[in-house]
Amino acid sequence: MRVYVVLVNFNSWRDTVDCLETLFRSDFPDFRVLVCDNGSSDGSLDQLSRWADGNSDYRPSAGELSRLRRSELERPVRYARYQREEAETGGDPAEDAPLVLIDCGFNLGFAGGNNVGLRYALARGDFEYAWLLNNDTVVEPDAMRLLAQRMAEVPTAGLGASTLLHYGDPGKIQALGGGWYCKWLGLAWHLGRLGRWPRTVDSRAVERHMSYPVGASVMVSRAFLREVGLMCEEYFLYFEELDWVLRARGRFRMVYAPESIVYHKVGGSIGTSSNPGRKSLACDYWNARNRIFFTRRWFPWALPTVYLALIGTLLTRIILLRWDRVRMLLRLFAGGWKRSAQEISGAEETTGGSRKAL
Repeated sequence: MRVYVVLVNFNSWRDTVDCLETLFRSDFPDFRVLVCDNGSSDGSLDQLSRWADGNSDYRPSAGELSRLRRSELERPVRYARYQREEAETGGDPAEDAPLVLIDCGFNLGFAGGNNVGLRYALARGDFEYAWLLNNDTVVEPDAMRLLAQRMAEVPTAGLGASTLLHYGDPGKIQALGGGWYCKWLGLAWHLGRLGRWPRTVDSRAVERHMSYPVGASVMVSRAFLREVGLMCEEYFLYFEELDWVLRARGRFRMVYAPESIVYHKVGGSIGTSSNPGRKSLACDYWNARNRIFFTRRWFPWALPTVYLALIGTLLTRIILLRWDRVRMLLRLFAGGWKRSAQEISGAEETTGGSRKAL
């Protein structure tokens, strides 16, 4: 049973190296890692090549989670490099390197960057699951194995989720697998948020309450990809998992593996925060834009209350004197949400794909 691990990188190769350092110490017997670079300007692919060759001068940070790198990592790590077009057709059929570096060419967003890796995997056809993992995470050695094991236990499992803990405070929970979505407000809350770990978790209860798996760590089956399709790239960032879940209704289950532990550097690259005064423009923009876009697509009868909630967001930004956010929200109210994600990505402040909390 092979797993493809897909990481999206955008000007954050140091985070990606941290992630790779733990991924390649995983105890899962058969996996390959695909790094999809969203048009980075910091030489990320060259830096990652140097790391794989064993020639990088990068030194991982110390701290509590440095224990995840205690075992010896064999170097060099064999790798292949592709341009997007070649990768999406499966690359060289004779190549089977454990690490594949893909140049996406430009910023495709979270969904678009992951879809490049998924197209590579589907073209190869030699896998059971794909694990979409934020590049600003590090993982326990058994995280992949336990998540794949939970997926395999349920024949109809299409999406699987891990326990997400805060990288800077590993005893603090970001999410128990997924979150609950309120269609009337267009807002989501992560299950177990702000709780402490370790704790006893009823995984079946979590699965019953999950509206979506948190995209920082979500495993998807090949059967799901073939039947439901890839992520919708119209979102660019946020709400892709919810859209996936709704497209799969009645056909696939979501599952949760509580002992599959992933540590997440929450808010590191896009400026996500529960404090509205600390949110980046990109975070504010894509959350607001996609609350409207998603609601119009799936729950149009809830639009009045979603707009009322967004007016509350507008008033908060006025109180904070964040006039750039006020102008942005007013443009969305005036119909700016209708622009495609591809059009927006070329004109607005955006992120390259490291997925953060809703």
